[in-house]
Amino acid sequence: MRRKTFQLCILLVTAKLSVNLFAESHNSLSQYQEIPLIKKAVEDFVYSHANNSAGDIQVEVGQIDQRITLPKCEKLNVFMPSGSRLWGKTSVGVRCDGQVSWTIYVQAEIRIMADVLHVTQPLSRDHTINYGDLALQTVNLTQIPEGVLTDYSQAVGKIAVTNLTMGQPLRQSMLRSPYIILRGQNVKLMINGRGFRVSSEGHALSDASEGQIVQVRNPAGRIISGLARHNAIVEVNP
Repeated sequence: MRRKTFQLCILLVTAKLSVNLFAESHNSLSQYQEIPLIKKAVEDFVYSHANNSAGDIQVEVGQIDQRITLPKCEKLNVFMPSGSRLWGKTSVGVRCDGQVSWTIYVQAEIRIMADVLHVTQPLSRDHTINYGDLALQTVNLTQIPEGVLTDYSQAVGKIAVTNLTMGQPLRQSMLRSPYIILRGQNVKLMINGRGFRVSSEGHALSDASEGQIVQVRNPAGRIISGLARHNAIVEVNP
């Protein structure tokens, strides 16, 4: 009987020690910032601040060393370090400014997925772009040069300024608008002033698309610059 009582006492003491150790461990862990909450704060910040007008945003927050023991923070402040931007592989800062103060930097990869126009066949310089020359492909904008075109209306009817290879994404710098004034062409100068408008004639000294600046030599030999307009008109606003 005494032996059973002794064993029961041992079990009670062991159980009490286990409960105390668990409570101490739990209290110790609760003093430190939870890593998943930091990652969630970074993810929420990126989704709310990244420019999603160009396409769908995908965010992958990098791993944070689980051995880091940061004091628990009531409010996490996420920010972009100087010189960084929410594009491709980047670094995002997380700061605690409460009773405790600490700052860490978390790696993140931001992908902007969008449909981009690609050339479907080899095209030569001065070729007029048509629908059959292009196709939309979904790509990560952060991995290709900026200035790519995403809509057929941005390219169809434009002129290639260089030879284009099959499969390359189409950029604005590869195209120009059709010329509406040609070098040597007779043009009409429309000079607009305050309360008056004078017309004259001249010869264009270069090719020009709508809205481009073109130089014109008038009958007196004077060179005048103006904006190319349709119907062989050059608009001059002195």
